[in-house]
Amino acid sequence: MVEDALRGVLREALTVCLNGMPGDHHFYITFRTRHPDVDIADYIRARYPDEMTIVLQHQFWGLEVTPEWFEVTLSFNRINERLHIPFSAVTAFADPSVKFGLQFQADLAAEIELSDDAEAEPETSETLPEAEVLAEEERSEQGAKVITLDAFRKK
Repeated sequence: MVEDALRGVLREALTVCLNGMPGDHHFYITFRTRHPDVDIADYIRARYPDEMTIVLQHQFWGLEVTPEWFEVTLSFNRINERLHIPFSAVTAFADPSVKFGLQFQADLAAEIELSDDAEAEPETSETLPEAEVLAEEERSEQGAKVITLDAFRKK
């Protein structure tokens, strides 16, 4: 219930931005590219085989938000690509302009089914080349990546 409620915060934040970002707001959204309901171009999935962070600030188009997923068009090396991302695939959300961030548990059960059908690839996590890296990543004892939200706080 808590996860669903927190994802509702992301859903509402995106809904507010349907006509563009107000003020200095900008969103960093990290999602699992292996989630079976994520729909992204094959070359993007090949470059980000496990996890990807997108930035919604100035250059995004066609944002659509439903109770279960959102879609947005972003530019990758001057090629516009439509991304379909279910909220269940999102693992982190941050708005550095107001020092706000959330982390979510990934739906790994769905990904296990998908990875059983595909060859195993090494897991990596990268952000878009156009985005400035704001979050530090650490490895937990279980080997999962954790995004530290301290990177968004002024020191």
